[in-house]
Amino acid sequence: MDMHTVVVGTSGTTAEDVIAVARGAARVELSAEAVAALAAAREVVEALAAKPEPVYGVSTGFGALATRHISQDLRAQLQRNIVRSHAAGMGPHVERDVVRALMFLRLKTLASGRTGVRPEVAQTMADVLNAGITPVVHEFGSLGCSGDLAPLSHCALTLMGEGEAEGPDGVLRPAGELLARHGITPVVLREKEGLALLNGTDGMLGMLVMALADLHRLYTSADITAALSLEALLGSAKVLAPELHAIRPHPGQGASADNMLRVLAGSGLTGHFQEDEAPRVQDAYSVRCAPQVAGAGRDTLAYARLVADRELAAAVDNPVVLPDGRVESNGNFHGAPVAYVLDFLAIAAADLGSIAERRTDRLLDKNRSHGLPPFLAGDAGVDSGLMIAQYTQAALVSEMKRLAVPASVDSIPSSAMQEDHVSMGWSAARKLRTAVDNLTRIVAVELYAATRAIELREGLTPAPASRAAIAALRAAGVQGPGPDRFLAPDLAAADAFVRGGGLVAAVEPVTGPLA
Repeated sequence: MDMHTVVVGTSGTTAEDVIAVARGAARVELSAEAVAALAAAREVVEALAAKPEPVYGVSTGFGALATRHISQDLRAQLQRNIVRSHAAGMGPHVERDVVRALMFLRLKTLASGRTGVRPEVAQTMADVLNAGITPVVHEFGSLGCSGDLAPLSHCALTLMGEGEAEGPDGVLRPAGELLARHGITPVVLREKEGLALLNGTDGMLGMLVMALADLHRLYTSADITAALSLEALLGSAKVLAPELHAIRPHPGQGASADNMLRVLAGSGLTGHFQEDEAPRVQDAYSVRCAPQVAGAGRDTLAYARLVADRELAAAVDNPVVLPDGRVESNGNFHGAPVAYVLDFLAIAAADLGSIAERRTDRLLDKNRSHGLPPFLAGDAGVDSGLMIAQYTQAALVSEMKRLAVPASVDSIPSSAMQEDHVSMGWSAARKLRTAVDNLTRIVAVELYAATRAIELREGLTPAPASRAAIAALRAAGVQGPGPDRFLAPDLAAADAFVRGGGLVAAVEPVTGPLA
């Protein structure tokens, strides 16, 4: 099998496959098992559709309108109408990777054989993904229950050849035109199929999966920058000793301490904290407690991965076709499990950003930096150095704190009080994406300050891993100490360096693989 092909079966998918489809060029195929399961479940739905008794989602309306029995001659119209009416999003278009994750995860649930759609509906969704067609999905429209209705409806609209979508060239065109250009026949929906395309946590789950990947890289990067700041402040590495962290056995804390210790191995700067004009017995909390704060965040990531893995194995729809042939209604579309961890991650990310900013501020304050020039300036007074870079970092931290306010504690009743408690998981996911972007910038500013501070410590030799990080950062176009210059390009280059994994890649040849 081609390494760029993801095969979707009946038992869910993996985070790696989601990212390969959402952000990479991976193609999607339905397994033979999935096609057979789709066909078998469809037979159950069609048998129920032929009966005179009403079955929710098959021969009734939806939500508060579920009491109406729909005659056979109106059911195709019913399925079309639910997609058209629910495609009611507003605001900016969401990112391509989010939409592709959304569609792929919906396809994952279709392939489970629990939704009752025809195999050709699932195949059309795979074809749209493989053609690089991206439906227009808007920022606002999902309450996270019953799932991400409006975002999924905009995707379903594209399968019908309606609405607008982006082609692989990024140009916005009518969806029908794009389908025709790629030889894809629009779907004519039948019983249950419109509902099955809309009823899931796929948007919030896709954003969770991608945030977990980004945050894993950022937590490793933040351990590196914390170590560089400790080194630049002539701090003590003794607090990172494994025997100290073993007596408080949080796994994340131990991993962060080990990362920092590996980065600082062989440093000629650590251990001087009692030798300058302001000797101290212990380093400040932002330095000494770095593993405890980052470690708590790492453990939060681990819990969020557990929730994501469970959701990736799930078939989320209402109603569902059970293995024994029953079609039953349920509440599995509710986004609470995903919404909570999205909010937990935003809280942890805000705290990681906050402690990184405190270390940066300490590096810039001549009263607390233990011999470094004010603001790391070339000629303090004539030069302002990194004064305003820290302002920018502080503004980002302040925004992170606002983004940490949980969305999942809110609920706005909808559908004439039928859907009277909603998860707001989509909103939690959207703000987490912003938080991840901001955290990347915050870590980049600490990296920029810490590397400059280390280079200003003349006569002392940094750790080999620190030297590797500084060399790679300079090669990436980020300049070192000197007179004032236009800082925004340097900060942007540092951001790109962290965002692309350059910092981790620079030190791991020296430290070995970091957690």
